[in-house]
Amino acid sequence: MILVTGGAGFIGSNFVLDWTMKHDESLLILDCLSYAANLDNLRSVSAEGRFDGQVQFARVDLRDADDLKALVLDAKPRAIIHFAAESHVDRSIDAPSDFIQTNVIGTFNLLQAARELHGRFRHEHADLADRFRFLHVSTDEVYGSLDADEMAFSEHTAYAPNSPYSASKAASDHLVRAWHHTYGLPTLTTNCSNNYGPYQFPEKLIPLMINHAIEGKDLPIYGDGKNVRDWLYVKDHCEAIALVLERGRIGEVYNIGGMAEKSNLEVVGSLCEMLDQLHPRSDGRSYACQIRFVRDRPGHDRRYAMDIKKIKEQLGWLPREDFKSGLLKTVRWYLDNRYWLGQLQARRGLDL
Repeated sequence: MILVTGGAGFIGSNFVLDWTMKHDESLLILDCLSYAANLDNLRSVSAEGRFDGQVQFARVDLRDADDLKALVLDAKPRAIIHFAAESHVDRSIDAPSDFIQTNVIGTFNLLQAARELHGRFRHEHADLADRFRFLHVSTDEVYGSLDADEMAFSEHTAYAPNSPYSASKAASDHLVRAWHHTYGLPTLTTNCSNNYGPYQFPEKLIPLMINHAIEGKDLPIYGDGKNVRDWLYVKDHCEAIALVLERGRIGEVYNIGGMAEKSNLEVVGSLCEMLDQLHPRSDGRSYACQIRFVRDRPGHDRRYAMDIKKIKEQLGWLPREDFKSGLLKTVRWYLDNRYWLGQLQARRGLDL
C-alpha cells in the first residue's frame, strides 16, 4: 500500500480520488482532520464515511511521534506521499507556531518513522527497501520572490523564504534532503506552484472569490492586485506526483508548474467574466463591480514563476489544462457543488 498524509485536504484528497480511478493499489490516508481537512471530499471512495475497501483511513497527528511511528511500522507502506501541511500564508502570519509544529516537527517525526521502516526493510526485505520511496510535496514559495524580468525558479534556485509558512516549508525541504544524504532514505521532493480546483478550502483566492461573488460580497484584492503567481490545476499536479513517485530519480527535486503566470487581478477578472456567463447577477451588472482593493499583507511576495524543464525532459510531464480550461472546470464545480461549501461552513462555523 501507499501511505498518504493529509489525504483529506485539498491536494491530498484530489490525489486519492485520481489514484483510485487509475490504480488498484491500496491507499492508507493519515490525517489529523484539522480545520482545512474534510472527509466529505472522499465520499466517492468510502461507504457513508466508512473506509473498508481500497482506501483506509487513520486519524493521526504528525506531531504525535509515538502514534505516528506505530502506524507506519504496522502498515509497512511501500511509499509515503507527504501532503500534510499548514499552508495558508495569512494564518502563518497570525499563528506561526502552528506552522513550525506541523510543517517542521511533523515532517521530522514522519522522516524518523520512515527511516526506521526503511531500515527494517533493508534487514528483512531487500526488495521492499529497493522499492520504498518518501515523496515530500512542497511549494514554490520556498524560493522567495521574483522581479518582473527575472528568470523563473529552477530546482537550483537558492532558498529565500519570506513568510512563516514558506520558512517552515523550506525547513521541511532541508530535513528531507538531509535524511537522504545522511541516512540513505530514498526521498523525492516536488515544489509546486499555486494549485486550484475542486475541494479547495474556501479561504484560498479562487474559491473565496467565487463564494463572495455569488453571495454579493466584496471581492477583496491585496495591494494593487499585480502580485503574480503561476497557476496549476490540481489534477495536473496529482498526475505529476504519481509520475515522480514511479519514475523520479532518488534524491532529486522536481518543480511542478502550470505554465500560467497571472496577476491576482487577472485571476479575479477572469472569474468575474466566467461567472457573468454561467451565473449572472440579477441586476445584469458584471461581478467586477464587486472588486475592492484592500491593504496589502506583510511580506507579500511579488511574483512566483516555475521552470518545469526538468520534469518535462526527464519524465515527459506537461500540464494538460491551460489556465482558461482549468478555471472553467473549477468555476463549474463550485457552482454545481454549493452544498459542499454550505456543509463546510456549517460544520466549521465559517464566515467567509
